[in-house]
Amino acid sequence: MLVDSHCHLEYPAFEQDFEAMMTRASAAGVGTMLTICTTLSGFEQVRAIAEARDNVWCTVGVHPHEAEPEGVDRPDRLIELSAHARVVGIGETGLDYYYDHSPREAQRTNFRAHIAAARQTGLPLIVHTRDADGETMDILEEEHAKGAFDGVIHCFSASQTLATRALELGLLISFSGIVTFRKAEAVQAVARTTPLDRILVETDAPYLAPMPNRGKRNEPAFVSDTAAFVAKLRGVETDELARVTTDNFYRLFSKATRAA
Repeated sequence: MLVDSHCHLEYPAFEQDFEAMMTRASAAGVGTMLTICTTLSGFEQVRAIAEARDNVWCTVGVHPHEAEPEGVDRPDRLIELSAHARVVGIGETGLDYYYDHSPREAQRTNFRAHIAAARQTGLPLIVHTRDADGETMDILEEEHAKGAFDGVIHCFSASQTLATRALELGLLISFSGIVTFRKAEAVQAVARTTPLDRILVETDAPYLAPMPNRGKRNEPAFVSDTAAFVAKLRGVETDELARVTTDNFYRLFSKATRAA
């Protein structure tokens, strides 16, 4: 069994063939999916998908792109919504200075509120970072000094420096289809050397389909391609990579129960 540790099942890209897409995921050996919240206004839709299926869990959070219109400056609302039985994580949150869709100060405030929610609930934090690696880690380290929390750097696309700092905080690293791209040598190097018990795999569907499906709409079934690629990089069997990353998922997202 594989886990797609980060996807967006409520996105319009899946409206026309949702059931067929879920069937393909099962056929590809994907036993569990974590559908990620990006706006509080969309949380009910995210939660409804998780409520309807035993093998889908969800999170609550505000993406850095949405930090100005929907960001939070206190953890209270996140903590309240995270009490639901199907909510197993906080985020995704973080900093995105590539697009700058929201002012940077709003992103920072939103990020810190999510960290506080993760600390207070004990749920893991899902971190998004793009073109903001240094400041992302600075904030994580500052906040960690106030009190420990668990989490994952999702859709890893950065340097060994960021990976090292994240691992030193006890965070996990999640690899998406980016790791399969021909020019992603730096990401591949991190995938080779990150301790196996600190790795997750994901799709970030409907985005970033891995080879050999690059350019298509991504979907959870394709996490099997990413897992096979990472296994080959590391010189282990794909079944072993699947077993370990599944164990890692349930250890990090401990509120989730294993799919039968």
